[in-house]
Amino acid sequence: MKNPLLAMMDKRRAGICAGIPSYCTANELAIEAILEQALRFDSPVLIEGTANQINQFGGYTGMKPADFRDYVYAIADKAGFERERIILGGDHMGPLVWSNLPEKEAMANSRELLRQCVLAGFTKIHLDTSMKVADDPKDERLSDEVIAERGATLLEVCEAAYQELLKTNPAAMRPAYIIGSEVPIPGGAQEEEAGLQVTKVSDFETTLKTYRKKFEEHGIADRWQDVIAVVVQPGVEFGDKDIHVYDRQAAKPLCSALRKHPNVVFEGHSTDYQPAQSLREMVEDGIAILKVGPALTFKLREGLFALSMIERELVPEEKRANFIDVLERVMMDNPANWQKHYHGSDEDKRIARKYSYSDRCRYYFSLPEIKQTIAKLFENIDGVEIPAGLLSQFMPRQYRRVRDGKLALRASALAKDYVVECTDDYNYAVKPD
Repeated sequence: MKNPLLAMMDKRRAGICAGIPSYCTANELAIEAILEQALRFDSPVLIEGTANQINQFGGYTGMKPADFRDYVYAIADKAGFERERIILGGDHMGPLVWSNLPEKEAMANSRELLRQCVLAGFTKIHLDTSMKVADDPKDERLSDEVIAERGATLLEVCEAAYQELLKTNPAAMRPAYIIGSEVPIPGGAQEEEAGLQVTKVSDFETTLKTYRKKFEEHGIADRWQDVIAVVVQPGVEFGDKDIHVYDRQAAKPLCSALRKHPNVVFEGHSTDYQPAQSLREMVEDGIAILKVGPALTFKLREGLFALSMIERELVPEEKRANFIDVLERVMMDNPANWQKHYHGSDEDKRIARKYSYSDRCRYYFSLPEIKQTIAKLFENIDGVEIPAGLLSQFMPRQYRRVRDGKLALRASALAKDYVVECTDDYNYAVKPD
Protein backbone atom coordinates (compact mmCIF):
# COMPACT_ATOMS: atom_id res chain seq x y z
CA MET A 1 0.00 0.00 0.00
CA LYS A 2 1.34 3.44 -0.93
CA ASN A 3 1.92 5.87 1.89
CA PRO A 4 -0.83 8.54 1.54
CA LEU A 5 1.79 11.22 2.11
CA LEU A 6 3.49 10.10 -1.09
CA ALA A 7 0.08 10.22 -2.79
CA MET A 8 -0.21 13.82 -1.59
CA MET A 9 3.11 14.55 -3.26
CA ASP A 10 1.79 13.03 -6.51
CA LYS A 11 -1.16 15.42 -6.40
CA ARG A 12 1.08 18.42 -5.89
CA ARG A 13 3.30 17.43 -8.81
CA ALA A 14 0.13 17.20 -10.88
CA GLY A 15 -0.68 20.82 -10.01
CA ILE A 16 -3.28 20.12 -7.31
CA CYS A 17 -2.90 22.29 -4.22
CA ALA A 18 -2.96 19.41 -1.73
CA GLY A 19 -1.76 19.42 1.84
CA ILE A 20 -2.40 17.84 5.22
CA PRO A 21 -2.75 19.08 8.78
CA SER A 22 -0.55 17.38 11.33
CA TYR A 23 -2.55 17.19 14.55
CA CYS A 24 0.06 16.93 17.27
CA THR A 25 -1.88 16.11 20.42
CA ALA A 26 -2.47 13.30 22.87
CA ASN A 27 -5.67 14.77 24.30
CA GLU A 28 -8.54 12.29 24.05
CA LEU A 29 -11.30 14.85 23.53
CA ALA A 30 -9.28 16.73 20.92
CA ILE A 31 -8.52 13.55 18.95
CA GLU A 32 -12.14 12.49 19.22
CA ALA A 33 -13.27 15.85 17.81
CA ILE A 34 -10.74 15.66 14.97
CA LEU A 35 -11.81 12.17 13.93
CA GLU A 36 -15.55 12.82 14.28
CA GLN A 37 -15.26 15.84 12.00
CA ALA A 38 -13.07 13.89 9.55
CA LEU A 39 -15.92 11.43 8.97
CA ARG A 40 -17.25 14.07 6.54
CA PHE A 41 -14.28 13.51 4.23
CA ASP A 42 -12.56 10.56 2.60
CA SER A 43 -9.01 11.75 3.23
CA PRO A 44 -6.57 10.38 5.84
CA VAL A 45 -5.96 12.04 9.19
CA LEU A 46 -2.47 12.57 10.56
CA ILE A 47 -2.12 12.29 14.35
CA GLU A 48 1.34 12.88 15.79
CA GLY A 49 3.04 12.47 19.12
CA THR A 50 6.25 14.23 20.07
CA ALA A 51 9.28 12.57 21.63
CA ASN A 52 8.51 14.18 24.98
CA GLN A 53 4.88 13.01 24.85
CA ILE A 54 5.61 9.41 23.90
CA ASN A 55 8.85 7.44 24.09
CA GLN A 56 10.18 4.12 25.29
CA PHE A 57 10.12 5.42 28.87
CA GLY A 58 6.54 6.66 28.65
CA GLY A 59 7.00 10.40 28.09
CA TYR A 60 4.80 12.85 29.95
CA THR A 61 1.68 10.98 28.80
CA GLY A 62 2.94 7.68 30.21
CA MET A 63 2.66 6.09 26.76
CA LYS A 64 5.19 4.21 24.66
CA PRO A 65 4.76 4.33 20.86
CA ALA A 66 2.66 1.14 20.76
CA ASP A 67 0.53 2.48 23.60
CA PHE A 68 -0.09 5.70 21.69
CA ARG A 69 -1.11 3.70 18.61
CA ASP A 70 -3.58 1.64 20.62
CA TYR A 71 -4.87 4.77 22.36
CA VAL A 72 -5.55 6.57 19.05
CA TYR A 73 -7.09 3.45 17.52
CA ALA A 74 -9.44 3.05 20.51
CA ILE A 75 -10.63 6.65 20.05
CA ALA A 76 -11.07 5.98 16.33
CA ASP A 77 -13.14 2.87 17.02
CA LYS A 78 -15.37 4.87 19.36
CA ALA A 79 -15.83 7.57 16.71
CA GLY A 80 -16.48 5.04 13.94
CA PHE A 81 -13.41 6.21 12.02
CA GLU A 82 -11.47 3.61 10.02
CA ARG A 83 -8.06 2.80 11.45
CA GLU A 84 -6.71 2.45 7.93
CA ARG A 85 -7.27 6.17 7.35
CA ILE A 86 -5.08 7.19 10.28
CA ILE A 87 -1.46 8.17 9.70
CA LEU A 88 0.54 7.91 12.91
CA GLY A 89 3.42 10.34 13.12
CA GLY A 90 6.42 10.79 15.36
CA ASP A 91 7.49 14.41 15.80
CA HIS A 92 10.92 15.67 16.92
CA MET A 93 12.16 12.08 16.96
CA GLY A 94 15.78 12.20 18.03
CA PRO A 95 17.75 13.26 21.09
CA LEU A 96 15.32 16.01 22.14
CA VAL A 97 14.44 14.40 25.46
CA TRP A 98 18.01 13.29 26.15
CA SER A 99 19.98 16.39 25.12
CA ASN A 100 21.46 16.51 28.63
CA LEU A 101 23.25 13.21 27.94
CA PRO A 102 26.48 12.56 25.98
CA GLU A 103 26.05 11.71 22.31
CA LYS A 104 26.56 7.96 22.76
CA GLU A 105 23.73 7.66 25.28
CA ALA A 106 21.44 10.25 23.67
CA MET A 107 21.66 8.60 20.28
CA ALA A 108 21.24 5.11 21.73
CA ASN A 109 17.97 6.27 23.29
CA SER A 110 16.99 7.94 20.02
CA ARG A 111 17.60 4.77 18.05
CA GLU A 112 15.43 2.72 20.38
CA LEU A 113 12.66 5.34 20.20
CA LEU A 114 12.67 5.26 16.39
CA ARG A 115 12.74 1.48 16.34
CA GLN A 116 9.66 1.30 18.57
CA CYS A 117 7.83 3.93 16.50
CA VAL A 118 8.29 2.05 13.23
CA LEU A 119 7.41 -1.31 14.78
CA ALA A 120 4.25 0.30 16.18
CA GLY A 121 3.20 1.32 12.66
CA PHE A 122 4.18 4.99 12.60
CA THR A 123 4.46 5.97 8.94
CA LYS A 124 5.51 9.61 9.19
CA ILE A 125 8.79 10.20 10.98
CA HIS A 126 10.33 13.59 11.67
CA LEU A 127 14.05 12.96 12.11
CA ASP A 128 15.07 15.84 14.38
CA THR A 129 18.76 15.89 15.31
CA SER A 130 19.03 19.67 15.38
CA MET A 131 19.64 19.99 19.12
CA LYS A 132 23.01 19.78 20.84
CA VAL A 133 23.76 17.00 23.27
CA ALA A 134 25.90 17.21 26.38
CA ASP A 135 29.30 16.72 24.77
CA ASP A 136 28.71 18.97 21.76
CA PRO A 137 30.71 22.24 21.75
CA LYS A 138 28.79 24.86 23.70
CA ASP A 139 30.13 27.93 21.93
CA GLU A 140 29.56 27.05 18.28
CA ARG A 141 26.66 26.15 16.03
CA LEU A 142 25.90 22.48 15.51
CA SER A 143 27.07 21.82 11.97
CA ASP A 144 24.85 20.58 9.14
CA GLU A 145 27.29 17.66 8.78
CA VAL A 146 26.69 16.50 12.35
CA ILE A 147 22.94 17.01 12.11
CA ALA A 148 22.70 15.06 8.85
CA GLU A 149 25.04 12.30 10.05
CA ARG A 150 22.89 11.68 13.10
CA GLY A 151 19.73 11.89 10.99
CA ALA A 152 21.02 9.34 8.47
CA THR A 153 21.95 7.01 11.33
CA LEU A 154 18.42 7.21 12.68
CA LEU A 155 16.89 6.57 9.26
CA GLU A 156 18.96 3.39 9.02
CA VAL A 157 17.38 2.27 12.28
CA CYS A 158 13.92 3.04 10.90
CA GLU A 159 14.59 1.03 7.76
CA ALA A 160 15.89 -1.95 9.74
CA ALA A 161 12.79 -1.81 11.93
CA TYR A 162 10.57 -1.64 8.84
CA GLN A 163 12.17 -4.80 7.46
CA GLU A 164 11.57 -6.43 10.85
CA LEU A 165 7.91 -5.32 10.76
CA LEU A 166 7.40 -6.82 7.29
CA LYS A 167 8.12 -10.29 8.71
CA THR A 168 4.94 -10.14 10.81
CA ASN A 169 2.96 -7.75 8.63
CA PRO A 170 3.84 -8.11 4.94
CA ALA A 171 1.37 -5.33 4.05
CA ALA A 172 3.02 -2.81 6.37
CA MET A 173 3.35 0.65 4.85
CA ARG A 174 6.82 2.10 4.43
CA PRO A 175 7.42 5.27 6.48
CA ALA A 176 7.86 8.69 4.92
CA TYR A 177 10.48 10.98 6.43
CA ILE A 178 10.76 14.63 7.34
CA ILE A 179 14.18 16.23 7.79
CA GLY A 180 15.36 19.71 8.67
CA SER A 181 17.90 21.44 10.85
CA GLU A 182 16.03 24.70 11.41
CA VAL A 183 13.42 23.33 13.75
CA PRO A 184 11.26 25.37 16.15
CA ILE A 185 11.05 23.97 19.67
CA PRO A 186 7.93 21.91 20.45
CA GLY A 187 4.99 23.94 21.72
CA GLY A 188 5.95 27.38 20.45
CA ALA A 189 8.48 29.99 21.47
CA GLN A 190 9.14 30.58 25.15
CA GLU A 191 9.96 34.26 24.67
CA GLU A 192 8.63 36.95 22.38
CA GLU A 193 10.73 36.85 19.22
CA ALA A 194 11.68 40.18 17.69
CA GLY A 195 12.31 40.11 13.97
CA LEU A 196 11.48 36.45 13.36
CA GLN A 197 13.64 35.32 10.44
CA VAL A 198 12.45 33.19 7.54
CA THR A 199 14.82 30.33 6.70
CA LYS A 200 17.42 31.40 4.15
CA VAL A 201 17.32 29.70 0.76
CA SER A 202 20.99 28.81 1.15
CA ASP A 203 20.27 27.03 4.44
CA PHE A 204 17.45 25.03 2.86
CA GLU A 205 19.67 24.04 -0.06
CA THR A 206 22.50 23.10 2.31
CA THR A 207 20.17 20.88 4.31
CA LEU A 208 19.14 18.94 1.20
CA LYS A 209 22.68 18.70 -0.14
CA THR A 210 24.19 17.56 3.17
CA TYR A 211 21.51 14.96 3.86
CA ARG A 212 21.78 13.51 0.34
CA LYS A 213 25.53 13.24 0.79
CA LYS A 214 25.11 11.41 4.10
CA PHE A 215 22.52 9.06 2.61
CA GLU A 216 25.03 8.14 -0.07
CA GLU A 217 27.80 7.63 2.48
CA HIS A 218 25.55 5.33 4.51
CA GLY A 219 24.48 3.36 1.45
CA ILE A 220 20.85 4.40 1.71
CA ALA A 221 20.65 6.71 -1.32
CA ASP A 222 17.66 4.73 -2.60
CA ARG A 223 15.67 5.86 0.43
CA TRP A 224 15.96 9.52 -0.53
CA GLN A 225 12.68 9.03 -2.40
CA ASP A 226 10.96 8.59 0.98
CA VAL A 227 12.04 12.02 2.22
CA ILE A 228 9.01 14.18 1.47
CA ALA A 229 9.52 17.37 3.47
CA VAL A 230 11.96 19.71 5.11
CA VAL A 231 11.12 21.61 8.28
CA VAL A 232 11.77 25.31 7.80
CA GLN A 233 10.86 28.55 9.52
CA PRO A 234 8.45 30.26 7.07
CA GLY A 235 7.94 33.19 9.43
CA VAL A 236 5.15 31.80 11.61
CA GLU A 237 5.38 31.38 15.35
CA PHE A 238 3.48 32.01 18.53
CA GLY A 239 4.50 32.74 22.08
CA ASP A 240 2.80 33.53 25.34
CA LYS A 241 0.94 36.60 24.05
CA ASP A 242 1.93 37.05 20.42
CA ILE A 243 1.30 35.47 17.02
CA HIS A 244 3.55 35.97 14.01
CA VAL A 245 1.11 35.77 11.08
CA TYR A 246 2.34 34.34 7.78
CA ASP A 247 3.67 36.92 5.33
CA ARG A 248 3.86 35.27 1.93
CA GLN A 249 5.96 38.09 0.51
CA ALA A 250 8.60 37.59 3.19
CA ALA A 251 8.55 33.82 2.51
CA LYS A 252 8.54 34.17 -1.28
CA PRO A 253 12.29 33.60 -1.89
CA LEU A 254 12.25 30.45 0.27
CA CYS A 255 9.05 29.07 -1.25
CA SER A 256 10.22 29.86 -4.78
CA ALA A 257 13.27 27.67 -4.16
CA LEU A 258 10.96 24.65 -3.89
CA ARG A 259 10.31 24.74 -7.64
CA LYS A 260 13.73 23.16 -8.18
CA HIS A 261 12.80 20.32 -5.81
CA PRO A 262 9.40 18.91 -6.86
CA ASN A 263 9.81 15.83 -4.67
CA VAL A 264 9.76 17.71 -1.36
CA VAL A 265 7.50 20.20 0.37
CA PHE A 266 7.96 22.24 3.51
CA GLU A 267 6.60 21.26 6.89
CA GLY A 268 5.54 24.27 8.92
CA HIS A 269 5.75 23.93 12.67
CA SER A 270 3.94 26.25 15.08
CA THR A 271 1.17 27.11 12.62
CA ASP A 272 -1.22 27.35 15.59
CA TYR A 273 -3.54 30.39 15.68
CA GLN A 274 -2.86 31.38 12.08
CA PRO A 275 -5.88 32.83 10.22
CA ALA A 276 -7.53 30.37 7.85
CA GLN A 277 -6.53 32.40 4.80
CA SER A 278 -2.90 32.45 5.94
CA LEU A 279 -2.95 28.67 6.32
CA ARG A 280 -4.32 28.34 2.80
CA GLU A 281 -1.64 30.65 1.43
CA MET A 282 1.00 28.51 3.14
CA VAL A 283 -0.28 25.36 1.42
CA GLU A 284 -0.42 27.17 -1.91
CA ASP A 285 3.19 28.29 -1.39
CA GLY A 286 4.50 24.79 -0.70
CA ILE A 287 4.18 24.58 3.09
CA ALA A 288 1.96 21.56 2.62
CA ILE A 289 2.26 19.95 6.06
CA LEU A 290 0.78 22.20 8.73
CA LYS A 291 1.68 21.28 12.29
CA VAL A 292 -0.83 22.27 14.97
CA GLY A 293 -0.95 21.24 18.63
CA PRO A 294 -1.45 23.78 21.43
CA ALA A 295 -4.23 25.56 19.52
CA LEU A 296 -6.33 22.40 19.71
CA THR A 297 -6.24 22.19 23.49
CA PHE A 298 -6.44 25.99 23.77
CA LYS A 299 -9.80 25.78 22.02
CA LEU A 300 -10.86 22.81 24.15
CA ARG A 301 -9.98 24.80 27.27
CA GLU A 302 -12.16 27.65 25.98
CA GLY A 303 -15.07 25.24 25.67
CA LEU A 304 -14.54 23.80 29.13
CA PHE A 305 -14.34 27.27 30.65
CA ALA A 306 -17.61 28.24 28.91
CA LEU A 307 -19.30 25.13 30.28
CA SER A 308 -17.99 26.04 33.73
CA MET A 309 -19.65 29.45 33.47
CA ILE A 310 -22.92 27.77 32.54
CA GLU A 311 -22.47 25.40 35.48
CA ARG A 312 -22.13 28.38 37.85
CA GLU A 313 -25.51 29.64 36.70
CA LEU A 314 -27.43 26.36 36.85
CA VAL A 315 -25.82 23.97 39.36
CA PRO A 316 -25.88 24.44 43.16
CA GLU A 317 -22.48 25.45 44.54
CA GLU A 318 -21.97 22.28 46.55
CA LYS A 319 -22.43 20.11 43.43
CA ARG A 320 -20.26 22.03 40.97
CA ALA A 321 -17.15 20.58 39.38
CA ASN A 322 -15.51 24.04 39.45
CA PHE A 323 -13.16 23.09 36.61
CA ILE A 324 -11.58 26.55 36.35
CA ASP A 325 -10.67 26.63 40.04
CA VAL A 326 -9.49 23.01 40.15
CA LEU A 327 -7.24 23.51 37.12
CA GLU A 328 -5.67 26.60 38.71
CA ARG A 329 -5.02 24.77 41.99
CA VAL A 330 -3.49 21.75 40.27
CA MET A 331 -1.24 23.97 38.16
CA MET A 332 -0.13 25.88 41.25
CA ASP A 333 0.56 22.65 43.13
CA ASN A 334 2.58 21.28 40.18
CA PRO A 335 4.29 24.28 38.54
CA ALA A 336 7.02 22.46 36.62
CA ASN A 337 5.16 22.55 33.29
CA TRP A 338 4.51 26.31 33.24
CA GLN A 339 6.86 28.24 35.53
CA LYS A 340 9.72 28.50 33.00
CA HIS A 341 7.32 29.73 30.31
CA TYR A 342 5.30 32.42 32.09
CA HIS A 343 6.90 35.61 33.38
CA GLY A 344 6.01 38.92 35.00
CA SER A 345 3.98 39.64 38.11
CA ASP A 346 1.90 37.07 39.96
CA GLU A 347 -1.16 38.52 38.22
CA ASP A 348 0.52 38.22 34.81
CA LYS A 349 1.27 34.57 35.50
CA ARG A 350 -2.24 33.91 36.78
CA ILE A 351 -3.71 35.21 33.53
CA ALA A 352 -1.15 33.27 31.47
CA ARG A 353 -1.96 29.99 33.19
CA LYS A 354 -5.52 30.36 31.94
CA TYR A 355 -5.26 32.17 28.63
CA SER A 356 -1.72 32.01 27.22
CA TYR A 357 -1.29 30.92 23.60
CA SER A 358 1.45 28.63 24.90
CA ASP A 359 -1.37 26.65 26.54
CA ARG A 360 0.70 25.02 29.22
CA CYS A 361 -2.48 23.80 30.90
CA ARG A 362 -2.62 21.03 28.28
CA TYR A 363 0.06 19.19 30.26
CA TYR A 364 -2.41 18.81 33.11
CA PHE A 365 -5.43 17.50 31.19
CA SER A 366 -4.28 13.88 31.48
CA LEU A 367 -3.94 13.99 35.28
CA PRO A 368 -6.56 11.86 37.07
CA GLU A 369 -7.95 14.77 39.09
CA ILE A 370 -8.44 16.93 36.00
CA LYS A 371 -10.03 14.07 34.05
CA GLN A 372 -12.39 13.40 36.95
CA THR A 373 -13.28 17.09 37.16
CA ILE A 374 -14.07 17.25 33.43
CA ALA A 375 -16.24 14.14 33.76
CA LYS A 376 -18.13 15.74 36.66
CA LEU A 377 -18.56 18.97 34.69
CA PHE A 378 -20.05 17.05 31.76
CA GLU A 379 -22.35 15.11 34.09
CA ASN A 380 -23.56 18.33 35.73
CA ILE A 381 -24.22 20.07 32.42
CA ASP A 382 -26.03 17.06 30.98
CA GLY A 383 -28.16 16.90 34.15
CA VAL A 384 -29.71 20.34 33.74
CA GLU A 385 -31.78 22.09 31.11
CA ILE A 386 -29.79 24.93 29.55
CA PRO A 387 -31.97 27.90 28.57
CA ALA A 388 -31.29 28.93 24.97
CA GLY A 389 -30.42 32.47 26.03
CA LEU A 390 -27.86 31.22 28.55
CA LEU A 391 -26.22 28.98 25.94
CA SER A 392 -26.13 31.96 23.58
CA GLN A 393 -24.43 34.08 26.24
CA PHE A 394 -21.48 31.78 26.89
CA MET A 395 -21.37 29.67 23.70
CA PRO A 396 -22.83 31.87 20.95
CA ARG A 397 -21.44 29.91 17.98
CA GLN A 398 -22.47 26.59 19.46
CA TYR A 399 -25.90 28.06 20.25
CA ARG A 400 -26.48 28.73 16.56
CA ARG A 401 -25.45 25.19 15.59
CA VAL A 402 -27.69 23.69 18.28
CA ARG A 403 -30.55 25.94 17.15
CA ASP A 404 -30.09 24.82 13.55
CA GLY A 405 -30.00 21.13 14.47
CA LYS A 406 -26.31 20.72 13.55
CA LEU A 407 -24.94 20.09 17.05
CA ALA A 408 -26.20 17.97 19.93
CA LEU A 409 -26.94 19.76 23.19
CA ARG A 410 -24.55 17.59 25.17
CA ALA A 411 -21.62 18.80 27.23
CA SER A 412 -18.95 16.77 25.44
CA ALA A 413 -20.30 17.74 22.01
CA LEU A 414 -20.32 21.42 22.95
CA ALA A 415 -16.72 21.27 24.22
CA LYS A 416 -15.45 19.32 21.21
CA ASP A 417 -17.10 21.79 18.85
CA TYR A 418 -14.54 24.35 19.96
CA VAL A 419 -11.80 22.04 18.66
CA VAL A 420 -13.72 21.69 15.40
CA GLU A 421 -13.57 25.48 14.99
CA CYS A 422 -9.80 25.07 14.83
CA THR A 423 -9.76 22.05 12.52
CA ASP A 424 -12.20 23.78 10.15
CA ASP A 425 -9.48 26.32 9.37
CA TYR A 426 -7.04 23.54 8.49
CA ASN A 427 -9.57 21.73 6.31
CA TYR A 428 -10.16 24.98 4.44
CA ALA A 429 -6.40 25.30 3.96
CA VAL A 430 -5.58 21.81 2.66
CA LYS A 431 -8.63 20.58 0.75
CA PRO A 432 -8.76 21.83 -2.86
CA ASP A 433 -12.57 21.61 -2.94
